[in-house]
Amino acid sequence: MITADQRIVKEQGLEAAVATIVEPAIEQLGYRLVRVKISGLNGMTVQIMAERPDGTMNVEGCEAVSRGISPVLDVDDPIDKPYHLEVSSPGIDRPLVRKGDFEIWAGFLMKLETTRLINDRKRYRGKIVKVGEDAITVEREQPAPDETPTVEIPFDAIGEARLILTDDLIEASLKADKAARKASGEPQDEDAADEAPGRPH
Repeated sequence: MITADQRIVKEQGLEAAVATIVEPAIEQLGYRLVRVKISGLNGMTVQIMAERPDGTMNVEGCEAVSRGISPVLDVDDPIDKPYHLEVSSPGIDRPLVRKGDFEIWAGFLMKLETTRLINDRKRYRGKIVKVGEDAITVEREQPAPDETPTVEIPFDAIGEARLILTDDLIEASLKADKAARKASGEPQDEDAADEAPGRPH
């Protein structure tokens, strides 16, 4: 049975090797790994997305995670060339990687790519209308005349999923972030919108 906190969308290859190394260190610091992405920026950039269990993240949190994982990466050294380490928040148009993410952000527009053909296609755009034990049901934004308006996508077929920036998403994210900050006793300031959002309630 898949739990809400279990990551179901995972990396492959070198990114998976980095994730395996950094995830325990990130959890030990009280944060959660969202995603590892390696790109050709600045020669090579290793981007680590992380967040608090409540879905928020601030600059201090990013710095703490960076300090915590740098020594671990230096010891295990999975990358055989110089790279730039970047720790960031998931952002408002965040990747959805846990079952809980799909539950929390149900009803908001997202794009999703599968690892195998589901109903003769791999790319979907729409809203999550149901999260089951082993699959999500997506209501397509613009189904073709010969397509069903909803499609069920198994968790084990999801290769990548992320929210699409909309006014509704921004509004819900900022409200949730404000509530999370208030609950944690963090100061409310004008910069809250520039830092990672929390989750809608």
